[in-house]
Amino acid sequence: MNAEIFAEWLRRQGHRVVRTESSYWYDAGTRVYQAFPYHWLIQPSEAELTEFLRRKGAIGLRYSAPVESPVGQISYHVVCENPQYRMDLLDRRTRQNVRNGLNHCRVEQVPLSRLAEEGWQLEIDTVDRQGRHVKVDKESWSRRYRAASDLPGFEAWGALVGDRLVASIMMFRMDDWCEMISQQCHRDFLPARVNNAMAFTVTQAIMRRPGILSIFYALHSLDAPSSMDEFKFRMGYAAKKVRQRVVFHPWLTPVIGSTCRSVVDGLVRMRRGHPALPKVAGMLRFYLEGKRPLGEQSWPECLVQGGEAAGARS
Repeated sequence: MNAEIFAEWLRRQGHRVVRTESSYWYDAGTRVYQAFPYHWLIQPSEAELTEFLRRKGAIGLRYSAPVESPVGQISYHVVCENPQYRMDLLDRRTRQNVRNGLNHCRVEQVPLSRLAEEGWQLEIDTVDRQGRHVKVDKESWSRRYRAASDLPGFEAWGALVGDRLVASIMMFRMDDWCEMISQQCHRDFLPARVNNAMAFTVTQAIMRRPGILSIFYALHSLDAPSSMDEFKFRMGYAAKKVRQRVVFHPWLTPVIGSTCRSVVDGLVRMRRGHPALPKVAGMLRFYLEGKRPLGEQSWPECLVQGGEAAGARS
């Protein structure tokens, strides 16, 4: 399985996909492109980025780079790279939560077609519970999963209580990596710890597969609070230090500064619930922070707690 298969999945959903020398990119927002596969760390040349922005009329780009890169916001990927992943590596509380979850549900692979039909209620409940505002209708959401049904590398897992699907995960395998693409859980079953049971079972099963070295769970979000990743870390995943870089079109860079960022932050506070403004604010923050030396940047709490910031700030 390779990146071109993932690109075909995106195209089937109506996304624009662009291939450049360093990576693939898709339109994650209006005239804003995200590099993929998400776990790739790339260092495109300035000429490549400028040509892409001008040729496609893009406003901005976002990608992950090695921490040694000279520019980019200090950031992280949430990953599991432990081939010995098992229950006794989790803390006592998480072990108990996993056991409770496994007592209340069973976790197994499910057809993508089932996720396309039954997963919508899980999605809208999850989005509402997390306070996110995503403009996606049921048909568009279901098409996302139907589009992957005949493509190799995609799979879905579910937590089931009786015959009811109460939580789900969709994944894609590329070479020796697996990327978690989406995860949902109905709030009525959170107290039963089905999310813990599902995350543990899926992670252990994937890491035991021959040829799999890592699971990519998530990017450091532009706008979500750090608490969104706490569950993943409790489940034995780690923060892999990277730099995330945001690049804007050359026509825009002269006006992007602290004043512009303050204005957008103000709009976010005034227009709570607007789906795009927090992402714009996040891109501005990553762009401006990414131009500063690592030791002067605001480090994510998970890297500070792990002592990762000490060397850069000494």
